[in-house]
Amino acid sequence: MELRQQALAALCEPDPAAKAAAALALHAAAPGLPIAATAPVSAQPLPGRPAQPVLVHPAKVPRRSPHKPEGLAALLHAIAHIEFNAINLALDAAWRFDGLPPQFQHDWLRVAAEEATHFGLLRDHLATLGHAYGDFAAHDNLWTMCERTAGDVVARMALVPRTLEARGLDATPQIQDKLRAVGSPAALRAVEILDVILRDEVGHVAIGNHWYRWLCAREGLDPVAHYPVLAQRHAAPRLHPPFNTRARLKAGFSADELAWLAGASPP
Repeated sequence: MELRQQALAALCEPDPAAKAAAALALHAAAPGLPIAATAPVSAQPLPGRPAQPVLVHPAKVPRRSPHKPEGLAALLHAIAHIEFNAINLALDAAWRFDGLPPQFQHDWLRVAAEEATHFGLLRDHLATLGHAYGDFAAHDNLWTMCERTAGDVVARMALVPRTLEARGLDATPQIQDKLRAVGSPAALRAVEILDVILRDEVGHVAIGNHWYRWLCAREGLDPVAHYPVLAQRHAAPRLHPPFNTRARLKAGFSADELAWLAGASPP
């Protein structure tokens, strides 16, 4: 089976552990696989996901204190849900978009595999707290943006890795500070896992930046000027400070983009 068909099959897989394993296996096999010129057709609803967790509006996801064991588990579950969705987002990019160099598919399969690793770390840590993925309610904001940008690869690169995933670069250090304040062995292990996630997410956002600029150059678009057009067109969330400037620079954001971001954000 060629690469994009396998990416679609992994995307359709509902079992989280099987999906993560498929993403890891596909990334390992990818260099030897042919890549179809056009995307295979999906006969199943996308993405494949388990019956649990229950998906609710973001405002209805309960907020709990990480200073309590149940609250810490809920926080880790929320991050695990983000990583599970990130596997789907990367697999969708590898499967969906035509007319791109093979490196595009290989880059997003690398991202899918790393997100699968993150999900596994969090799932295993949740198990030490007596919980499993699916035990808490979650929301579907990440996949919603994936659907909004399904017909526009430029918008997908602009608004998923460079917007939604880049928010993790800003939020992760703050979450780590809260977990250090908790100070329990379980909380400090979560800090270590988030170190791995933050390191890899810088690379994922960098891949998004690379392909966004590549696509803008191909289509004769100014990447800085075109971004707010796409953000408005697809109702992207407005980003709020503080921003992790160091991580964003490392991920390939330009000084002009960071200046726009600061100026576009409310005081």
